[in-house]
Amino acid sequence: MKKPGRSTVEALVFLALILTVFSLLGSRMGSGNMLKTIMNTAHDLLLNTVFYLMGITVLTGALSKLMSEFGVVILLEKILRPLMKPLYNLPGVAALGAVMTFLSDNPAIIALSKDKKFSSYFKKYQLISLTNFGTAFGMGFVVIITMVGYGELKGAVVGLAGAVVGSIISTRLMQRSCLKDFPELDSPVSAGIQEEVLPEEEKQHKDGVFMRFLNAVLDGGKNGVDLGLQIIPGVLIITTAVIMITFGVGEAGVYNGSSSQGVPILPWLAEKIHWVFEWLFGFTSMELIAFPMTALGAVGAALGLLPTFHSAGILDGNAVAVFTAIGMCWSGYLSTHTAMLDSLGYRKVISKALGAHTVAGLAAGIFAHFLYLLISLI
Repeated sequence: MKKPGRSTVEALVFLALILTVFSLLGSRMGSGNMLKTIMNTAHDLLLNTVFYLMGITVLTGALSKLMSEFGVVILLEKILRPLMKPLYNLPGVAALGAVMTFLSDNPAIIALSKDKKFSSYFKKYQLISLTNFGTAFGMGFVVIITMVGYGELKGAVVGLAGAVVGSIISTRLMQRSCLKDFPELDSPVSAGIQEEVLPEEEKQHKDGVFMRFLNAVLDGGKNGVDLGLQIIPGVLIITTAVIMITFGVGEAGVYNGSSSQGVPILPWLAEKIHWVFEWLFGFTSMELIAFPMTALGAVGAALGLLPTFHSAGILDGNAVAVFTAIGMCWSGYLSTHTAMLDSLGYRKVISKALGAHTVAGLAAGIFAHFLYLLISLI
């Protein structure tokens, strides 16, 4: 008898998992209510969360482009440059990567890494560690502005400090791990890396100030639209799935197909080790664990949970601090690290990058929690 192929086994396992999940949810919610809740939640996220986030990305995109056009990015890079060697064991020019990913997203660091002039300052293990370094600041501007929008400036600033701590841990762990297992990486970067367009600061400004301002605003706004469109699948799919296994019946008291209803599986699991999350992160409500879980794959999707947390009254300053730290530091690294390192030609260190960043994100959240407690006592 012919054994089933791998594709057949995968199909059967996939169907079994899908049927199990939907059967579990449907048995509690009712099949009709479950399907209505899925659709209504996705629709509510699209209208009330995605477009809100897109508005932020358009505005921050325009602002970041203006900062680049009029030299603010270079000024920040010069200010931060002295910190690179002692904190990150990176050349001073790496500061530009932190600024660019903070103002845009993780892949911005790869565009710089592939630039021949930029990469010439690095050794191989340092260049590889830029994946962890840049990711720790990815979408930072959007994350902080979103958090401040909920009236938690202090929490957002504390979270930024936590993300910086996480970035140091991630970068240093990555470098140490690479040198330990691959000592040949302790050599200058070869000249074979693809040369791409040089950073914005090297462009010659021939237009007048007004045209430069107008072009920067429009181009930055378009980039913001692109980023806003890119987060739609993550917010609608991942956030809907997370909400369905995080929240219960809500204010309705019964399952009626309303948005943001579900079966609280994730809080039930987290409750078994609630003391861990209470002590490390200060979470008093186990629903909050959904944010870091979602940030593993997409920080934009994680931000989509904030309106639900806010309406439930569980989004406080400590949660914002921890969310900002973890959201910035992780910023969807599970979905970007592999592609980023593959584009650099270093697949062999992917597991090391993921391990270092996992530890760093947890450390960032823990640091943010205890720093927020300390500041609150002052």
